[in-house]
Amino acid sequence: MSSPQQSGLHGAISSGSSFYVAMRILPAAQREAIFAVYAFCRAVDDIADEGGPEEERLVQLDRWRGDIKRLYDGGGETELTEGLRSLIETFGLQSADFLAVIDGMEMDVRREMRAPDWHTLDLYCDRVASAVGRLCVRIYGLDIANGLLLSNHLGRALQMTNILRDLDEDAAMGRLYLPSEALAEAGIAARNAFDVLSHPGLDSACGILAGRARRHFDAAEAVMARCERGRVRSPRLMATVYRAMLAKLVSRRWRPPRHKLRHSMPLIIWAVFRHGLL
Repeated sequence: MSSPQQSGLHGAISSGSSFYVAMRILPAAQREAIFAVYAFCRAVDDIADEGGPEEERLVQLDRWRGDIKRLYDGGGETELTEGLRSLIETFGLQSADFLAVIDGMEMDVRREMRAPDWHTLDLYCDRVASAVGRLCVRIYGLDIANGLLLSNHLGRALQMTNILRDLDEDAAMGRLYLPSEALAEAGIAARNAFDVLSHPGLDSACGILAGRARRHFDAAEAVMARCERGRVRSPRLMATVYRAMLAKLVSRRWRPPRHKLRHSMPLIIWAVFRHGLL
């Protein structure tokens, strides 16, 4: 993660995205640290999503895993981890959280996410979303107890909303994140992603996951309400924008044709001013 990579990252993140706006309202040191964490997440996510032989992608993820462990064991930075040491020392970032993100990407590479049970979906959300949150809340300066709770709930809420938004995109990659129990409750026996997405019971299955996402949003908001206002500005913006997206998905339902929702800049601006985030 050299400086050129970090500088280029600003261009890689859409200036109209809620993530970009949420990070831009942070103080400079925190902002650059969050962008560096994002660069790490983006790099391992690209390995999972860009295709190619499974074994080659597993080797790439294992290289990341080895370089992270080397860093924490006192070894020097590598090409992959350049620039991370100072962030780890400054903000107390935990190796387990970096490794959890890699483990989550491995679940995608190994094609484990095809109608998983609730336990497996929860583990996946913890690894690819809440672990990222655990890195971020240390950068925000939240106390550990509230930071862990916020990461747990908001990470899951955001990831479940992404799942409900990206059904067709995920199906094209052979993934179906809707839990098997929700499919069964909705009367869907199929496990092929495209068969599930064309089933008349899809709305019901998605509604079950949406209900769980809402409960995580509720819990996250309760945590943020007792935190120092300035330390939860970015997660509060993300929660506001994503919760509005979830409400829109529920309102329009999931019957085809499903046009992918985009973050609305007016909504992001409204969220910024509503919560006095500037």
